[in-house]
Amino acid sequence: MTNPTGKPLAVVTGASSGIGYELAKQFAQHGFDLVVAAEDDDISRAARDFEALGATVEAVQTDLASYDGVERLCRQATSNGRSIDALAINAGIGVHGEFASTNLDDELRLIDLNVRSAVHLAKRGVQDMVGRGEGRILFTSSIAATQPGPFEAAYAASKSFLLSFSEALRNELKGTGITVTALMPGPTDTEFFERAGMQDTRVGAGKKDDAAEVARHGFEALMKGKDHVVAGSVKNRVLAGASKLTPETVKAQMHRKMAEPGSGKD
Repeated sequence: MTNPTGKPLAVVTGASSGIGYELAKQFAQHGFDLVVAAEDDDISRAARDFEALGATVEAVQTDLASYDGVERLCRQATSNGRSIDALAINAGIGVHGEFASTNLDDELRLIDLNVRSAVHLAKRGVQDMVGRGEGRILFTSSIAATQPGPFEAAYAASKSFLLSFSEALRNELKGTGITVTALMPGPTDTEFFERAGMQDTRVGAGKKDDAAEVARHGFEALMKGKDHVVAGSVKNRVLAGASKLTPETVKAQMHRKMAEPGSGKD
């Protein structure tokens, strides 16, 4: 089965803002039709922006932190005989603060969205792609995946999961015609830090990369079939490279200085 319009179809989650929005723009600008998903009603406005770039777009407002929400997206993405050519698993949230005092429900919701829904959506996507012998999958991980993350412990761990998961899937899928790419941005100018309550931290108050540039790096790496890309500034690539040689205890302390509440006021 193929897309009735004759154009390849990309599914992008978390597409109402930030990196996901810019990823969807990249797909639209390069001749893809789109199914875009997010929990908030801004996804309808975003869909109109993508349509203005020439794409046929379906917006799905759904809670991807729930099983039913992921299943709903999968059903709608493959309706009318459509096949998914590219799957950008980007939706994610952060929780900031001392683990002893953060809200457990918030932490579990983070795991449901950042980890559980990513596995769920990837399962559906891979099964469809294997049957056709082609497809591309992009996971939005982070350079936070390369280090322990004090004061955002669950978030950093979720991004480490996505990096490991993507590399494992890529190896499993060798020779199938399916590629898997991990996008690893550094601090990026999105609503993430405000939503996570990190405006008073050093990383929240510091310089950030442009989301459009990060998305461009991710899209180009996906289309080239690369295993991963450290997106954004040169500093991000330096930090990611140095992390391979730095002890975990040292990296944890470095992250603490960036993410500790109030560190941005120094």
